[in-house]
Amino acid sequence: MNDPLHLAHGLAGDHTPPDWPPLTAGEVATLLRGYPAPGAPRRIDWHSPRPLSAACLVETEHATVFVKRHHRSVRSVATLTEEHRFIAHLRERDMPIPGVLRDAQGRTAVALGDWVYEVHERAAGIDLYREAISWEPLSNLEHARTAGRMLATLHDAAADYRAPQRDAHILVARSELIAAPDPVAALRAQLPQRPGLDDYLRERDWPHDFAELLAPWHAAAQPRLAQQPRLWTHGDWHVSNLCWSSGGSDARISAVLDFGLAAANFALFDLATAIERNAIAWLALDTGRDAAHPDVALALIDGYRRQRPLDATDLDLLADLLPLVHVEFALSEVEYYHAITHSRANADVAYDTFLRGHAAWFGTPSGQALLQAIREHA
Repeated sequence: MNDPLHLAHGLAGDHTPPDWPPLTAGEVATLLRGYPAPGAPRRIDWHSPRPLSAACLVETEHATVFVKRHHRSVRSVATLTEEHRFIAHLRERDMPIPGVLRDAQGRTAVALGDWVYEVHERAAGIDLYREAISWEPLSNLEHARTAGRMLATLHDAAADYRAPQRDAHILVARSELIAAPDPVAALRAQLPQRPGLDDYLRERDWPHDFAELLAPWHAAAQPRLAQQPRLWTHGDWHVSNLCWSSGGSDARISAVLDFGLAAANFALFDLATAIERNAIAWLALDTGRDAAHPDVALALIDGYRRQRPLDATDLDLLADLLPLVHVEFALSEVEYYHAITHSRANADVAYDTFLRGHAAWFGTPSGQALLQAIREHA
């Protein structure tokens, strides 16, 4: 009933053993006994290749449901419920998001032993990009425009959501550091509450790295970042987190998935993340191929402003923000790999390749050309 050879997406775009053991039939059966609506499970149809949690599609007596499991060191019931409240708000405003099921006690997040679980309705439509990794550029420009417009629609729906900031840093896309007047001082203030990250950074001259790679971009962007209206954001707007009505270029988005990185940020942060995820072939850097796909970036922007206006000032800030948008999620991955999965090799990749390498790329001719294309697109 379960594939013992199940593999996950690795940091180099390869397939590697997942960080967490795959969900088993017995485990799913135990969990779903507490959920009256789906009925008893019949079989596991598919395991997600995402490495940071374990998830699967389960066919039950009455439906097919999506089951996701987190280690309690990554998500607690409380922090997972933060995501579910945001999803509920967006669904009330007609966003096409699968519902989160409640168990017999009315809970959307359930703790069993070392694990915390959530169960979702199956997403409507076709999961065209479910095997794609988050740094694999999108080739269909019409899909990019459609994705951009749906992101703007989500931002409209989130505009009146007033929840406080997430209670977690690990594997959450946040923007406090880059919005702060002094990111080094802001991170130093966080480290006593983030001992795993603190332990890793003791062996790194991270203030020097921040000054060398991030300070020039931060100096240009920060005064305007501090003025951006607060907005809860998706945090991982890649086409692999969207389902579609068909495989054609005229397909509409039938479902928006995976709010695990969602947090209180601002709209341009989410749009910059979408460009960073969909329009730059980060894994191509080692091959010498050009990583930039400005046509995809501009298509995302065009789709976005069909729904929400963006003027020249917005696009200028968007370009200045792009070299910074990954910073806090990269640090959260460092913390995750060092303190939770205890993989020094992966923590080093998160720090050197993701945190430092991505920021440095924007100083290359290819990175500069992408930023200039965005600025000139007004």
